[in-house]
Amino acid sequence: MTGARVAFWLLVSGLLAIGGGIAWLRHVQMEIPFLPGVAQTVWLVEARVDFVATGGPVRISLDLPEDLPGFRLFTEQAASPGYGFAIVDVTGDRRGEWTRREASGPQTLYYTAQFIVQGDRQPASVVGDPQPRAYFFEEPAATAASQLIGAAMARSSTPESLTRELIRLLANPDMDQNAALLRATDLGRAELLVHLLNLAGVAARVAQGLELEDARRRRPLTPLVEIPVAGQWQIFDPVTGRQGLPENMLLWQRGGASLLDVEGGGRSQVSFSMLRQSVPALQLSQAQFGDGVLAAFGISALPIEEQGLFKLLFLLPIGALVVAFMRIVVGVSTSGTFMPVLIALAFVQTSLVLGLVSFISVVAFGLLLRSYLSYLNLLLVARIATLVVIVILLISLLSILGYRLGYSTGLTITFFPMVIIAWTIERMSILWEEEGPGEVLVQGGGSLLVAALAYLVMELRIVQHLSFNFPELNLVLLAGILVIGSYSGYRLTELRRFRDMRELDR
Repeated sequence: MTGARVAFWLLVSGLLAIGGGIAWLRHVQMEIPFLPGVAQTVWLVEARVDFVATGGPVRISLDLPEDLPGFRLFTEQAASPGYGFAIVDVTGDRRGEWTRREASGPQTLYYTAQFIVQGDRQPASVVGDPQPRAYFFEEPAATAASQLIGAAMARSSTPESLTRELIRLLANPDMDQNAALLRATDLGRAELLVHLLNLAGVAARVAQGLELEDARRRRPLTPLVEIPVAGQWQIFDPVTGRQGLPENMLLWQRGGASLLDVEGGGRSQVSFSMLRQSVPALQLSQAQFGDGVLAAFGISALPIEEQGLFKLLFLLPIGALVVAFMRIVVGVSTSGTFMPVLIALAFVQTSLVLGLVSFISVVAFGLLLRSYLSYLNLLLVARIATLVVIVILLISLLSILGYRLGYSTGLTITFFPMVIIAWTIERMSILWEEEGPGEVLVQGGGSLLVAALAYLVMELRIVQHLSFNFPELNLVLLAGILVIGSYSGYRLTELRRFRDMRELDR
């Protein structure tokens, strides 16, 4: 392989690597899907805080979700007229805080957030070295707790198995008097299990999750239990003993902090409503990463008018690739190289059938008038200028006629490049005189065939999606065109013609 060929393939490989790499980076970092129409599940959750104010200053603090296995916070806002609202950090705990100088009577506050469903549901990492918290039961509950822990430890060997065994014993109070005595206390099941685990030397803590179900209202949080295992917080259901976070569970509160603190009021409660939504992934990407570096070099950062222009321009390389393949590999004769691409782009603006009729009509009328101009013995520049004027008049006439007949042909025809159509008419007329009408039909028909194939490729939703949202893929198209341009073998249309020569080569 010569040095020129090595440089050529290095160039092709570089274009493929750069174009494909940037597209993959845009897909990973900005979460732009490679396929059109991809939708993502988003849960709209509303927390409602009800309380009765006593007439003085009010401060309400609600624990807000932060570390969300399987979910990501998208948007959040508070709707509470007359109250100031801020999201504050209290010793590492993220909380929403409402304040008001004076309030009395029943009050209602709202916090609304959108959560995007993600596939990663890895448990949260343990920060630091959590230590068990001491808790003292009063007699005879202290003795019952000690005996229950001893029985569970005798049947377990790890913190996970100890947790499951305690849950099993607490679930059957009729079979164990100690469990029945502990269940009779004011402690909830999750809080009781956490106290027992801490007494057993396991740094357990209470967490609360929201069970997601579409179109549900006034739902409470579900208490859960977390224990540190191998550097991760493992979650257990204190009632069923199930380990791990269910797919429909949004972990709202964790770490043992209070869910709601109320100053200046009483009789407070928190309830949750939820709604499942399906949002286009492309819309979510633009909303979340619109200020990123890659987004700054994307088409979506431009004004809408320019975006529409580039949406069409980025289809031109697709058409160029089709034309290169059809001419070099297949061997289809066309009238020029770029004319089929421009015709295909015009078809994209309208429809294939209407565009074909318009193009054939203009070129046919132009050929008839060009035959008359040949008798005038005009110079080439004058003939081309005359054809441009005639083409414009023909397009105007067809546009008016189409409008009267109820067809929107104006955009279809005026999109055609006037000068190139005039030059095509000139070339076809010369070709008619030199080669005859047969060659005109071959090249004209080949141009329309290639334009129709390019149009069909351009009309694919995935092609339009990729060309607009991943403009760097034009480098990949460029590499493909270079590879096709280096092809020097038989064209498909020549296989039959040179069949005997191929047999001799064997």
